[in-house]
Amino acid sequence: MAQTDVLLTKQPAPQTVPACELPPKLHDVARNTGAYTSAGLATAGFRTAKYLVDEWFQNCYASYHQAFADRDRSERQRHESKQLAAETEALAQRTQEDSTRKVGARLQDMHCWKSELQREVGELVAETGLLLAQKQRLERALDAIAVPFSIATDNLQCRERRQHPDLVRDYVEMELLKEAELIRNIQELLKRTIMQAVNQIRLNREHKEICEMDWSDKVEAYNIDETCTRYHNQSTEVQFHPHSTKLEESASTPETWAKFTQENLCRAERERLASVNLRGLIDCILRDTAEDLRLQCDAVNLAFARRLEELEDARHKLQHHLRKSQRTGCSLDTAPGLREEPGPSWQLRCLSLWGLSYVQTLREITDQEHNVAALKKAIKDREAPLKVAQTRLYQRSYRPNVELCRDAAQFRLVSEVEELNMSLSALREKLLEAEQSLRNLEDTRLSLEKEIAVKTNSLFIDRQKCMAHRARYPAILQLAGYQ
Repeated sequence: MAQTDVLLTKQPAPQTVPACELPPKLHDVARNTGAYTSAGLATAGFRTAKYLVDEWFQNCYASYHQAFADRDRSERQRHESKQLAAETEALAQRTQEDSTRKVGARLQDMHCWKSELQREVGELVAETGLLLAQKQRLERALDAIAVPFSIATDNLQCRERRQHPDLVRDYVEMELLKEAELIRNIQELLKRTIMQAVNQIRLNREHKEICEMDWSDKVEAYNIDETCTRYHNQSTEVQFHPHSTKLEESASTPETWAKFTQENLCRAERERLASVNLRGLIDCILRDTAEDLRLQCDAVNLAFARRLEELEDARHKLQHHLRKSQRTGCSLDTAPGLREEPGPSWQLRCLSLWGLSYVQTLREITDQEHNVAALKKAIKDREAPLKVAQTRLYQRSYRPNVELCRDAAQFRLVSEVEELNMSLSALREKLLEAEQSLRNLEDTRLSLEKEIAVKTNSLFIDRQKCMAHRARYPAILQLAGYQ
């Protein structure tokens, strides 16, 4: 009855027969103790197995009463059983409907989280693909930057082959060194950025796998719960599982279940936003590095153009004045183009002065050659008077006897020979000095001609070697990693 009270949800219907215990009826059995009873010795053998009439009636009444009580108890139990069956059926239906409704709500929650996980996985896959494309741009840019670095190093090595004194640290070399240093810094920056992109791609894939594992578990649980919602009382797949109500110790609660998925989504979203920011940073880095390289390339090309213009202008001026001085022997003070002009830089002024010195040296060589020839002619002209004076003295030495006199003529001839010898000695000494000066001037001319060759070699290196090599400089699209 206690279990019935638990299952009942409303007051039972009024009973037809009151459910109460019948009062017990006490019967007094008559004893055969009177005068006319059979308790005497004469009737002792006839009473052992027989009852009295009153006893028989009492027994019948007791049987009637017991049958009535049993029928009443059975009817009451049948009524209570029907009521209990109806109540348990209604309770089972309500609990089953409530369980089905809660499983359906659970399916909705799992479908919501499953959709969020699927969306996040798709966004991570797309973001990882975009980041991989940026990583490929970085690798292409790094490969493309190797060409400018080889060009800059080759230009520096080629300019090391310039001859003295053109082997100077001019502004072209300084711009080339700046370009090489810039390229090295950019290469280090791109390598670090590539490593950062690789790490971010690894993190994206790890969190994608975590979300996929969570999504897979939810899909499996969703299918299980969806199968559970299709079960009903007439299903053939259902059976008894006595120990299914036991909860696992490792089972999660709804709060921890939702928190687990929410944390996975938050971490994945955080990594996806970090990947988006990294892509923006990579795009800015590639754009800025490409612009910096092109600006430095233009600065180097401009420096080369200025240097070539200065060398070419100085060489043209030198050749012009050299031809003019050899052809006309013009005055150095009035020679056009050799006056001090406001040049574009100190290199051009030095080269102009160098050209002026070369023209002056050529003029001095010509004058010194004329001087040497004049000295030789003067020496040759002085030899004839010396021969005359010495011949006179020789002939006068054959005068006979007393005629061999030291007269005034003799003394004058002797003094004439001495004067002529002194003049010849002075001329020969001056001729030696002139010839030495001429040799020095020739050496200077050779040195200046060597300088012309050096300048020509410098022009060839800067124009034919360096500038021709710089024509292969990558375009800005290649430096940005698009090609």
